[in-house]
Amino acid sequence: MNSYMESNWQWVEPTHGMRLTLLDMLNDADLAFTPGGSAMTLGALCRECGDVQHAYLESLKHFTQNFTWKNPDPAMETSLTKLREWYTAMDTEMKSVLSAMSEEDLKKLIDRGGGFTLPVTIQMDVYLQALLIFFGKVTVYLRVMNKPIPQNIIDWIG
Repeated sequence: MNSYMESNWQWVEPTHGMRLTLLDMLNDADLAFTPGGSAMTLGALCRECGDVQHAYLESLKHFTQNFTWKNPDPAMETSLTKLREWYTAMDTEMKSVLSAMSEEDLKKLIDRGGGFTLPVTIQMDVYLQALLIFFGKVTVYLRVMNKPIPQNIIDWIG
């Protein structure tokens, strides 16, 4: 087991778990909710979260990152089952990819474009920040929907 898995994965797994807790409290109809204006639906926000994870997962495999890929399956915005399957598959693959990395791999730089590079370990810190931003957005949606915020999200981010 590499040093990242020993010391940092303990932050990634529960963060992924918060997403699954969120899905548990919703129903498919909730995914169509929008707080108004030009805001996307909750389902689109959840799909976007998956697209972001996909970009980070691919960056771990190829050491380059871009955010141009978007999941083409429209069900990712309307089906909790599809979202759960997609998130779970990516969570499992991310753990597998990171677990297989050597200490040298962890030091490799990921090209994020525009001359901006990060080592794998910092790339994962930025990924976790992206997830926390997602949860911050989701709490706004939940409040407008008059839905409770899951306790693990309150405990983790306030």
